[in-house]
Amino acid sequence: MIGQRFAGFVGCFGLLVALGVPALAPAAEPATATKEKQPETVVPLNRDVPRHKAINERAAKGDVDLLFLGDSITAGWAGAGKDVWKKYYGDRKAMNAGIGGDRTQHILWRLDHGNIDGLSPKLVVLMIGTNNLRRNPPKDIALGVKAIVEKLQKELPKTKVLVLGVFPRGEKPDEDLRKQQEEINTIIKKLADGKQVHYLEFNDKLMNEDGTQNREIMPDLVHLSPKGYAIWAEAIEPQVAKLLGE
Repeated sequence: MIGQRFAGFVGCFGLLVALGVPALAPAAEPATATKEKQPETVVPLNRDVPRHKAINERAAKGDVDLLFLGDSITAGWAGAGKDVWKKYYGDRKAMNAGIGGDRTQHILWRLDHGNIDGLSPKLVVLMIGTNNLRRNPPKDIALGVKAIVEKLQKELPKTKVLVLGVFPRGEKPDEDLRKQQEEINTIIKKLADGKQVHYLEFNDKLMNEDGTQNREIMPDLVHLSPKGYAIWAEAIEPQVAKLLGE
């Protein structure tokens, strides 16, 4: 009986094909919403280098009230800026968490892998984004900075964050790199809420009056000289003292 029914079905199918009647197509799969791809600036990227391990070792010791977080410009506090660091931060339980070459995504990874474990500083001074230039558009770089601020707020809810504008890039004010850097700062300054998150930019102090970069302050047009670190410390001192509750 089953064989006869199957044979009948095959026969009917063959007849439909012969008559030119199209076979029914399988039901279409329901459309699914596709996730919008995140920019790489907000996706944590492994930065397991020796300097990262050294920062973790320092964090494990605790006793940190002031944390500087950033790339090689921040790391330079231990080089060209060491004397200025000793003067301003030597007695303030300060910690340097800068790594050369870091981009926003690297810091996001570091924050998940030990750099702030067990810490509850009063203030984090954040300056990041210059290494993302030429790789990512300003809006995406700003999103990376925003993601870092949000992670700091989540992991360190009692800590205030001072976001610094990205330092000048592009030797002349009309260069494309300068315009991108300025666009980033225009966006990230809006992260400030006047309570837990604050913003400060002092790029005018790092340049000549005509807007060109000053090589006495930024010899390679990226990193700071000892004079540059003195300008940095002096520029943020009122905010740092206030946010530390001094």
